[in-house]
Amino acid sequence: MRDIYLTNKQARRFILLKHGLIDEYKFTGRNGVIDFVRQAGCIQYDPIDVCGKNAELVLQSRVKGFTKQMLYSLLYDDRALLDHFDKNLAIIQSADWKYLWRHREVYKNGGRSHDEVNKVCEEIKNIIRKQGPVSSANIGFDNKVNWYWSNTKLSRAALETMYFRGELAVHHKKGTIKYYDLTENCIDAKILNAHRPHANELDYQKWCVLRRIGAVGLLWNKASDAWLNIINLKAAERNEIFKRLLAGEEVLGVNVENLKDRLYCLSSDCDLLEEVLQDSKLKERCELIAPLDNMLWDRRLIKILFDFDYKWEIYTPKLQRKFGYYVLPLLYGDSFIGRVEAVCDRKNKTMIVKNIWYEENVKQTKKLKKALSDCIQRFAEFNECEYIREVLI
Repeated sequence: MRDIYLTNKQARRFILLKHGLIDEYKFTGRNGVIDFVRQAGCIQYDPIDVCGKNAELVLQSRVKGFTKQMLYSLLYDDRALLDHFDKNLAIIQSADWKYLWRHREVYKNGGRSHDEVNKVCEEIKNIIRKQGPVSSANIGFDNKVNWYWSNTKLSRAALETMYFRGELAVHHKKGTIKYYDLTENCIDAKILNAHRPHANELDYQKWCVLRRIGAVGLLWNKASDAWLNIINLKAAERNEIFKRLLAGEEVLGVNVENLKDRLYCLSSDCDLLEEVLQDSKLKERCELIAPLDNMLWDRRLIKILFDFDYKWEIYTPKLQRKFGYYVLPLLYGDSFIGRVEAVCDRKNKTMIVKNIWYEENVKQTKKLKKALSDCIQRFAEFNECEYIREVLI
């Protein structure tokens, strides 16, 4: 199958159309949330909430009419979605549980403080059977054990290990506190008992690579954060997988002007390619993008295609930050035009816009300012803020 040739602008528009971030909204309401998660495979979860948690921020920029309660309900009422480990901690379709069994197997035979955790697992399950969902704060086991970031309570280590193993699932959350229940109480038996796919590890890796390409839109066959936590995937395996995907016409090669490395997209996205090749006029939207957004999983690629160098500075010491603690990329049309630092004062129901940094050569036209104002207003409403205050230091 012949390669596709795109200009830089066409490549940017392809990614944005794929994500539903340009032109009319592609995703709407509860069904839109499910449709996007199905397309993306997973949305990365992070508990920090300055102006919305990462998964919520991903969805607010794409799904018309999205509310935080909508995601909560799909996770913990309908259970169409599920907290699970994928690229990192993530939200997936519950139906995808069966594909990620290898991740769970890893924790059954290893992990920090393995012996200490194993000694209390059955006792914790019995506690849950008697009193229902529990958090690490209400089951005892307060002695400290070695854990991934630092020493932690055995209760937390045990609950998280059992969650990673698939023995427990997140039943609900109160803020950032997770309440765990037995998996069989949270996931449909048909899903839990489904046949395990991909007995061959290379087939599993191939499924993951296709899924990650679909999550980003365009990717290359080179080291990338987009491949994180695909078990045992190294360069040799990745090369073999791309060879097979091309031979089976499951992906298309895409050459972009002034880019020496070939990119790849899903063959099922042919219609989107045709649309961008026609260079038709697309409605410009102004959106704030999540710091761990699927589209940003390969920031080197974003730097090349969009000429936008983004770093999430949350873990950067304050004096070394170029911008701020929790800064969101600002998208307008088919370009990143800057970044915004917004903080919610929830007590006073106020969205505080601390700063806006525009990229060089961005003309602050009346049209752009109106689009940004509308974007900030939508963002405030998404965060249930009634007022907006601009500090702009």
